[in-house]
Amino acid sequence: MKGEKMDSDSNRTFDISEEDIYEAMKEIEGYLDITPGDFRALYAIAHRHAITRLATSVKAGDVMTRDVVFVEKGTPLAEVADRMAREGVSGVPVIQDQKVVGVISEKDFVFAMGGEALRSFMAVVAHCLGNKGCAALPMRHQAAEHIMTQPALTVSMETPLSKVANIMAENNLNRVPVVDSEGKLLGIIARADIVQTSCTVIIPSEGMRPSSEGVA
Repeated sequence: MKGEKMDSDSNRTFDISEEDIYEAMKEIEGYLDITPGDFRALYAIAHRHAITRLATSVKAGDVMTRDVVFVEKGTPLAEVADRMAREGVSGVPVIQDQKVVGVISEKDFVFAMGGEALRSFMAVVAHCLGNKGCAALPMRHQAAEHIMTQPALTVSMETPLSKVANIMAENNLNRVPVVDSEGKLLGIIARADIVQTSCTVIIPSEGMRPSSEGVA
């Protein structure tokens, strides 16, 4: 079925008109020796600088989840799968001596069940429905260390959130552990954390909107 064509108005980028600028300037008490065009250019530059400043000022430690679901390196895969299901997470850090040594995710389970042949979830479903047996049975006696992705990509609490986002995008990650200087687990950042924080930075609350005080 063909998709409906999206109305062109829904694709328009939000912009500020000169009328908006005139109305804004009228609300500021006192005399302003500035043209609407200058004001518009100044606002655009200031807005860009503000977003960049806020994005780089937010650190991994500011948004990470501290109560992290994790497993030990020797945890049986049956227990790992059960814990991930109960906690409602799609991936967990793998720990040895309190240090992050890897990460295990749903993708690792899928790949371990069939390698290249069963690399997607639906391929596993098709395999099972084809009466070929459960693809997970060979993993019954394996532990987290056998299928985890290693070494784990990690960040520190001081890593700017913008850099965390780049690391996740470049490596196609859904989460990244936050560790201290010794590699010990402190927290974890998921894509949802970055999206939520980015929306907060780009769409300011009432308390963050610019004030007209001191403008003359």
